[in-house]
Amino acid sequence: MAAFSGGIPVLDMAYMIALFGAGAVIMRGAGCTINDMWDVKFDRMVERTKTRPIASGIISRKNAFIFLGAQLSAGLGVLVQLNPYTIFFCLGSMPFVVIYPFMKRITYWPQFVLGLAFNWGALAGWSAVAGGMDWSVTLPLYAAGVSWTLVYDTIYGHQDKRDDVVAGVKSTSLLFGDNTKSILSAFSASTIGLICLSGYMNGQGIPFFATVLGAGCSHLIWQLKSVNINDPATCWKIFKSNTWFGGIIFAAIFADILYQRYNSDDGDKDNTEPS
Repeated sequence: MAAFSGGIPVLDMAYMIALFGAGAVIMRGAGCTINDMWDVKFDRMVERTKTRPIASGIISRKNAFIFLGAQLSAGLGVLVQLNPYTIFFCLGSMPFVVIYPFMKRITYWPQFVLGLAFNWGALAGWSAVAGGMDWSVTLPLYAAGVSWTLVYDTIYGHQDKRDDVVAGVKSTSLLFGDNTKSILSAFSASTIGLICLSGYMNGQGIPFFATVLGAGCSHLIWQLKSVNINDPATCWKIFKSNTWFGGIIFAAIFADILYQRYNSDDGDKDNTEPS
């Protein structure tokens, strides 16, 4: 969205996408390592997670810690490619990454904290491109990401809810229970509404709103109609389908950039025609 607002060159945009893509893979991997290190006792009590490398004993905690150091070093290598404002801003996400595994011990809303951590990149991406922050655009986008995380991770959590009760793990899946679909419908509507608000504040055009309101809404509706919260296989399938929702939002932004630049080129041609 910052690329749309700032009109940055295509190669610069591709570089930033590659950089943030690598950073997301590395840091989400680091988050998973932290989570598995802290949750090893819980993971051994849950059927689906007891075969994870640390929980099963394939990898020792010492080796996991060394691997985490390598992941964080790789993440730092990506981070230092960004401008100073973004470097310091990104460090603000680390407390959420570290405390997330503990939240499921004390609150039924660990997915909210996960959303705060996972979606920090929406803020950092803007500052990396623009060199600063337009909060009128980025805050609704960030809030939309948190809302979306509550949708897909609550569905994810329903896979383990029986074991989680025994293990003493808390989650929105257990909190919402049989009301999950109704509550997630509200969070889904919030996700779409906040994305559109962010787009409006950023001056996005018709392709953006048509794609978000058409394909984006349709996909979230399909998810909630299709998921069976008492069937782990269905929950996993619907959880994984959220990559498509992310792709839809990316396509909406990219289509709008192409539309904007096509119209800009036409305008330039009109201005250069002899009178």
